[in-house]
Amino acid sequence: MAKHHQLSTPTKTEEASKSESGLFSNYEMDARFYDEMFEANGQPREHCRILWETLNSMPIDQIVKMQEQAERSFLHDGITFSVYGDEGAQERIIPIDFLPRLINLNEWNFLEKGLTQRLKALNCFLTDIYTEARILSDGVVPVDLVYGCPHYRIEMAGVTLPHDVHVSICGSDLIRDNEGYKVLEDNLRTPSGVSYMLANRKAVRSSLRTLYRSYSIRSIGHYTDLLYQSLAEIAPSGISDPCIVLLTPGVYNSAYYEHMFLARDMGIELVQGNDLLVNNGYVYMRTTQGPRRVDVIYRRLDDDFIDPLVFRPDSQLGVPGLFHTFRLGNVAIANAPGTGVADDKAVYYYVPDMIRYYLAEEPIIPNVETYLCREPEGLEYTLDNIDKLVVKQVGESGGYGMLVGPHASPEEKASYIEEIRSDPKNFISQPTLDISRSPSIGEQGTIPCHVDLRPFILHGKKTRIVPGAFGRVALRPGSLVVNSSQGGGGKDVWVLEH
Repeated sequence: MAKHHQLSTPTKTEEASKSESGLFSNYEMDARFYDEMFEANGQPREHCRILWETLNSMPIDQIVKMQEQAERSFLHDGITFSVYGDEGAQERIIPIDFLPRLINLNEWNFLEKGLTQRLKALNCFLTDIYTEARILSDGVVPVDLVYGCPHYRIEMAGVTLPHDVHVSICGSDLIRDNEGYKVLEDNLRTPSGVSYMLANRKAVRSSLRTLYRSYSIRSIGHYTDLLYQSLAEIAPSGISDPCIVLLTPGVYNSAYYEHMFLARDMGIELVQGNDLLVNNGYVYMRTTQGPRRVDVIYRRLDDDFIDPLVFRPDSQLGVPGLFHTFRLGNVAIANAPGTGVADDKAVYYYVPDMIRYYLAEEPIIPNVETYLCREPEGLEYTLDNIDKLVVKQVGESGGYGMLVGPHASPEEKASYIEEIRSDPKNFISQPTLDISRSPSIGEQGTIPCHVDLRPFILHGKKTRIVPGAFGRVALRPGSLVVNSSQGGGGKDVWVLEH
């Protein structure tokens, strides 16, 4: 049986007195879950001690006011996302938990090294499968898995890109359990959430000014500078001062706030498809001074919609002729079309093999154990153990199309089993993870909530990672799902210098 206990120490020390009367007095530990703030004995981790002492010395009503201040700042700044359901899209303010998650420098250096390795291998994989396909002919990754993936784009075959960069912006989701960090998934198509990372920092720094100054916290404020630099580096050759634009589907997209934020912070134009035109093999932006050539497009719409002449002919969002211009090398698109094949949840299974194949290295950060329902053994195991597994559709994201076995009703499991049996290739399964927990503000003090990290990895001529992440938190009691669309919220992540 798992061991639960409230924070305390055997003797009535000053620290125990604080713990029993302060913000964390009702905080429950559980040995199954690694706690980001506390050691197994209930004492704060060394790098969290100042945070613990400062918050414990504050009246709880003052802390509640700080939480409300952080929430008001999100409301004031219009920091929203859209949730899609049966009644259409609903725009909501993203929840924020103002208690930060702290990461020491050694841990961050380890993560940075592992994420750099992973993105390098993924870019090698994408270059390979659209050219020589050596990894397929050598039998490392199944041919039908790649060519049968709906995100594989045959139109990308033979396309060469500056510095072989298919993925310029990656958001990899990391979890931690008692064994250490693991990569849960890679988001390579149009990864979102970086604006929430920056907004969380602004709100929390404002609420906890004195505490923030007590730590040496690495800055994330230069993210958009690094993003601009990475995008500029993939511009067509010979262009020293490229014109970069951010292509958005428009105001009804779930991440439109982020599109506006990033374009404004980079000092580039936010455009929609009808703001661009193709002429003589080049892309131009309509301006009041006349057409202006565009060199790099940071696109935030899916492959299907970027060019109605090549992909979906009914798309009203893209630019006719854009893909032909891209193939000619006259415009760069970040991320490149066809990158979705590398973040397919079944292809994810083979990323450690990609690292070994292309880099001749062992993976620094492992995958989560994964079972492929496309394989008879994986299918049998999944169906026999659905009560304790998380089952996912290979092409879905955002927490959609997922079954959490231990929390599902018998009817939900029966229905999902039918779907798996009818199309096994569309599903993978993973153990229900004992994802680490971190204190969050509750009605009576702090409560333990499951958390993950989404760092953002940038790549142009080289890899760049700001020392921070969109810290996601499952705010529903007992929930393991951190996605904003499924009731999750955000946490600021402090990477400490010392």
